[in-house]
Amino acid sequence: MSSVSASSAKPKPFRSAKNRKKLPPAPRPDSSPMPGPEYAIVGLIRKAQGIRGEVIVEPLTDKPDVIFASGSRVFAGTSKGDPAVVHDVKGEEEIPTLTVAESRPFKKGWIVHFEELQDRDSAELWRGRYLLAPFSELPALEENEVYLHDLIGMKAVSIAGAELGRVTTFYELPQGLVLDIATPAGSVMIPYRPEIVVRTDVHARTISINDTFGFMDASGAEE
Repeated sequence: MSSVSASSAKPKPFRSAKNRKKLPPAPRPDSSPMPGPEYAIVGLIRKAQGIRGEVIVEPLTDKPDVIFASGSRVFAGTSKGDPAVVHDVKGEEEIPTLTVAESRPFKKGWIVHFEELQDRDSAELWRGRYLLAPFSELPALEENEVYLHDLIGMKAVSIAGAELGRVTTFYELPQGLVLDIATPAGSVMIPYRPEIVVRTDVHARTISINDTFGFMDASGAEE
């Protein structure tokens, strides 16, 4: 198997709601999961469309028909994917919302008309900005699925339970998802495949690695 360096691929924003991954079944311990980001990235406004204030959105969710259904709301994000926090007249922080008036599929994206955008000039101001949705408002995960952002910060352990390192980020490469694990000896790339990552426990915040393939040899971890 050819090796992949971190510099050879650009990671997507880790809070994306797209590409939820199937997991091996895991027990549910008493411990609570580590708090994660409050918002998921669900879309990217590419450009304005027409003169009515419509925009072309690149969906970053598996269910754009639900997220961008008429009457739904999304929150304003920055060009980096962070919440676009502003201050109201009282000086309190808030995140502006956009309400979907109507939407329809268009080529590989969606044309969306938000109630707050009434003309092309106002729509152009949103070019290149991400759209967010609270995780609490996203469609429920199916059994044995996980959002990619939940992998960040998980502890990597061997099948015997020895700590190997922690997941720092991930890369969606043509050959599949790859986890970047920080170990005492440096960064190690692990393919996220069921024969290698044999268990992902969202609640215990751990992934169990079958290292008969030798990926963790460089980490210096001992069983």
